[in-house]
Amino acid sequence: MTGTLSSSIFLNVQNKFENRCITLFTEAYYTSINNQSIALDFDENDITAILHGYVNENPKRINWRISTNVENFNFDKNIIPYKGFAAKLSRIDMRLTNISWLKNEYIYYVEAKNLKSKDSGLKRRYIDTGIDNFLIGGKYHQCNGLLVGYILEGKTIDCVDGVNKLLKKDKRETEVILNIKDISYQSNHTVRNLKHLFFDFVN
Repeated sequence: MTGTLSSSIFLNVQNKFENRCITLFTEAYYTSINNQSIALDFDENDITAILHGYVNENPKRINWRISTNVENFNFDKNIIPYKGFAAKLSRIDMRLTNISWLKNEYIYYVEAKNLKSKDSGLKRRYIDTGIDNFLIGGKYHQCNGLLVGYILEGKTIDCVDGVNKLLKKDKRETEVILNIKDISYQSNHTVRNLKHLFFDFVN
């Protein structure tokens, strides 16, 4: 019973932490819109760096005792270190962490991809280096986190439909991205459900 209760408490706190991370990142997006901070020719890292700055400035982050960094290295304990090995490690765009008063550490990751409605290459990349990296065998399969699409051309619905068409072409009809609420989406996979956010910088 104690183990079950402890596990339940951990999951409840983990869910609360996840919601707070999503709140911080979403509020950063709306701040960037209000400040007109994002140009449509920006690289993914440019946009993430700006959003990360707004996350850091949000007073809620301090109140919630969340720390964050960008370009987090996923260290592989199985690698024998050699000169220059770190540059070849996989990196995820943003890492948010909290250490509770019970000394439990909670970690949440954000991986971002640029999307354009008329660019099928970016949509394919969203699947291959985005969705699939969160599934078994992918670089981030052990990471608790979400995928965000930066819409830099066209409409969100067209970008999502384009990604879904590619998933269906790959015989992955059950894994299509579904709208949950507003800018929040989800795709359901055999091993996990994956959250998506789509940030429209066009309209």
